[in-house]
Order: sequence, then C-alpha cells, then structure tokens
Amino acid sequence: MNAEFLHQDRLFPADPQVRSVARALYEGVADLPIVSPHGHTDPSWFANDTPFSDPASLFLTPDHYVLRMLRSAGINYDRLGVVRRGGKPLVEGREAWRLFCANWHLFAGTPSQLWVEHSLAMFFGISVPLSAETADTVYDTIDAGLKTPALRPMAVLDRAKVEVIATTEFALDTLEHHKKLKEKGLIGRIRTTYRPDDVTDPDVPGFAANLARLGELTDEETSTWAGLIRAHAVRRAFFREYGATASDHGVPSALTVDLAEYEKQALLDKALRGTITSAEAEQFRGQMMTEMAGLAAEDGMVMQIHAGVQRNLDPALLAGYGPNLGADIPCRADYVNGLRPLLARFGSAENFRLILFTLDESTYARELAPLAGYWPSVIIGPPWWFHDSPNGIRRYLDTMHETAGFYNLAGFNDDTRALLSIPARHDVWRREVCRFLALLVSEHRVSRDTAEVLAAHLSYDAAKRAYNLP
Repeated sequence: MNAEFLHQDRLFPADPQVRSVARALYEGVADLPIVSPHGHTDPSWFANDTPFSDPASLFLTPDHYVLRMLRSAGINYDRLGVVRRGGKPLVEGREAWRLFCANWHLFAGTPSQLWVEHSLAMFFGISVPLSAETADTVYDTIDAGLKTPALRPMAVLDRAKVEVIATTEFALDTLEHHKKLKEKGLIGRIRTTYRPDDVTDPDVPGFAANLARLGELTDEETSTWAGLIRAHAVRRAFFREYGATASDHGVPSALTVDLAEYEKQALLDKALRGTITSAEAEQFRGQMMTEMAGLAAEDGMVMQIHAGVQRNLDPALLAGYGPNLGADIPCRADYVNGLRPLLARFGSAENFRLILFTLDESTYARELAPLAGYWPSVIIGPPWWFHDSPNGIRRYLDTMHETAGFYNLAGFNDDTRALLSIPARHDVWRREVCRFLALLVSEHRVSRDTAEVLAAHLSYDAAKRAYNLP
C-alpha cells in the first residue's frame, strides 16, 4: 500500500515520544469490535443482504457530507445522480463518479478524505488518490468488488468487526425489515431505534394524519393527551421487540416544558386543527420531550436528544429532492434553561438516562460538561455531524474531560448512512482518543496504565454502557 495514501501514524502527535505512546495505546484498541449504537443505515441492506448496485450509490449519493461540499462548488445534484422526488437519476453512476473524482481536491484535509480513503483501502485495496485520471480504474475496481460475496452488507459488518449496529426508524414505521431480521435471528446484532419526530413535532407535514395513524396502530385515542402518551408507550414496546434500547429526538432546540394537563390538551387541539402557532409548536415539542423522559424513566429506554441545528434550510432542495441532503446549519442551543423542567422531574430518576448531542460547541464546557458532571442521568454524546472530525474530537475531549470526566461520555457512535465509512469513522475516533490520552501521559496527568484503560473504555465499553447493550 502507498504509505502516503493512508499513513500508519495519521492523526498522531508530531513529537516522537508522544507519538510512540499514542501508537502503543492505539495498538491496544485498534482491533476491538465496533459498537455502533446510533446511526441511519438502511435495515433492508441487512435483511435482504443483496449487493450494492454501483460505486456512486455507495459512496456518493447517500453521503450528505460529500454532497454539500460539491454543492458549495456549484455542482448541481442532478449531475451527481441524486434522485428528484418521484423521479429517477438523470445521469449514470459512472458519470456521477467521474465528476466526484474530478473534484476530489475539494476534500483535502477534511474528514471525508480520511473516511473515503480508509474505505477504499480497507474494502478494495485501493491506494491511489481519486482524480479525473484514476476515476474509471477506481470505479471498475469497486464495481467488481461489489459483485462478490465479500462486499454484501452482512459480510461488511463481519469484516469491520461490527458487534452491534442500530438503525433509526420513525414511530409509524412497520419495521418490516426488522421482522425479517428477527426471523433470521439477527435482532440483537442489528437493532432499531425509536424516532418519534413524526408524531411529536406539529411542524411535520401531515401531523394530524400521523396522529390518527398512531391511534390506529395502538388502539388508543390520540386526540386526547393521555391517549397520545399511552400510544407512545405501546409503540415503544413494539420497537423493543426488535431490539430497541433507545429513542432519538431531533429537535430545533433543547427546550422542555412541564405544563398543566389542560394546557397540554389545548396545544394538541390546535395541532390537530392546524391552527397552532410557531411558539405553540415549540411548546408542544418541549412538552413531548418531558413526556418522552417520563416514559423512558418507566421502560428504561435511553433517551437521545439531538439539538442545535437548523435542518433543510434550502427550500428548493427540500422541494425538489427531499430532506437530509446537506442543507443543514448548526445554531445556538441553551441546554441549561432548556432542560431545566425535564431534569427537575426526571434528572435523578434511577431508571432514566439522557444522552445529549449538540452542534453548538460553545455549550461544551459551559453547559454540557457541568450538566453531566452533576446529574446522574446525563451522559454526553460524542461530537456530532460537522464535528465528528479530528479537530472536532480534539475540541470535544479537551473541553469535556476536566468537568465531566471520561466516564460521563457515551463513547462513539458514527451516526451515518454510509455503511463502508463506519470502520473509518471509529478508527478516527480511536486514533484521536489515543492521541489525547498520550498527551495526558506525557504531561504526567494520568498514568500509562490509566490511559490504556480509558482508551478501551472510550473505544468500546462506554457505548455499550451508555445504551444498555449486553
């Protein structure tokens, strides 16, 4: 392999002595199994275990990190093979791949470069940089590999040593693929996650119809607040049958509220009539977060909150192609005041665990680390989205560990739709953890033995503990 393509000491400190410690720590965790307790891979991949169709549909069109960078260079999504709503690709996979490779220079120094090159080397033995000149050769190599059993989805999990992986489904999902996985005895290794945004956010299109459908699925009267919450309890139990140990909530802010019963019902009535205001919709979401915490305290499912992002900010992209294609921007979040009502009710509940994610790095040392350093229920999720990068991980570890400690961190989850990048993302995390711990060892702030224990904990054990995985 070309040593400069994927250097064995990538991301480690430049100082030789510290680098040697980082390398030794990494050797102790590099081959640990991968625990991927939160992500967005397609469960049909594992249920059907059919070959991926072509290199572009594997590396390009599902990866919004890649798409948004190419979009920033003025490249239209049609030219990249992204399917319009109700349409079909306007270019062949090879043509889109050529365009991607011709613009590979845009990704120099980005985490996407690390992830893609790691994936190319690990799964296809490719050790040449992408470019217009290498595009066709690389495409043919990947295409040939995808036709072999070694690149089927389940074989990829085996090759990457994925011990457990969680997908994410909305509350109204039938879980048909997970039913097939259960028949195959794969629930446990592959799990679902309860993502109820479709029935907790009144700004979701068709919200009233969604609540009606939720009532049909659960035999509950979802036009009443009490019936709505009972319906969630029923649905959560259904998801647990398919391995769910966690719920996930994508919210614009960390606001929670604790309203009187009549106030809750008034908000629900307005949501069903379609007359709810923006401020009232925020109150509705905030109350639903408190209700979800209450259910979690009862059934033991871990609650994840992903806040601090404005999603789908390009209306033309949303209308033409759909959501989750890169037009998302971090924004400010207030966790201390936002979570005050929820934590007042459930922060000390014995059976409650809350994992917090943010894109607002200014909250790390000011809010999140102190919250986790006090409340027994609060754990801090890993750097997320724009920040699951080498420098993002460094900032996270540096600002978190002194106040939250290492044992109030949730380890790592890759939160990705790109299957082949999962081992690459975990490798970056493990390298950065070992780099950070090596610096602490070199400054005599922790012992070498402690660093070894922490490296294994943050690379493997922490995620299993945070998500209640056996």
